[in-house]
Amino acid sequence: MSYLEWFENHALKHQKIIRKLLEQGLSEDEIIDYFDFDNMITAELNFCPLYADNKKCHDMEQLNCYLCACPNFRFNDKGFEKNGDKTVFSHCNIESKDGRQGIYGDSIHQDCSGCTVPHHRSYVKKHFNIAWKEIMKACHPQETIGSVS
Repeated sequence: MSYLEWFENHALKHQKIIRKLLEQGLSEDEIIDYFDFDNMITAELNFCPLYADNKKCHDMEQLNCYLCACPNFRFNDKGFEKNGDKTVFSHCNIESKDGRQGIYGDSIHQDCSGCTVPHHRSYVKKHFNIAWKEIMKACHPQETIGSVS
């Protein structure tokens, strides 16, 4: 599955949950709290494949899943640039000290497994928008898609 396919599929899952929560009359804070990992593994089992195994994507006590992708992640399924004989397909826009670039064959992808930035409730609250894709819009800027240097 490409980054863009995952992104669009996830946006639909997220939107479906948000619609349900809005119909229930939940406030912004209640919506954010709903996306707490401990609630999501029981209330929204199909939201994340890791939920079936009661597994977190990041080792942190209070994991919030509202931003199941990071607004600082940048991706391009066709590649951003060449780095030697390898193509960079994703990177961290803030160059988090807890992230790294992983090399997989002739591809370079951002590895965010050590970074917890978007999974803290305070971060979600600061960047909250009922429209997940609005928060995430910078992740795949249209002007870079298809432009491999």
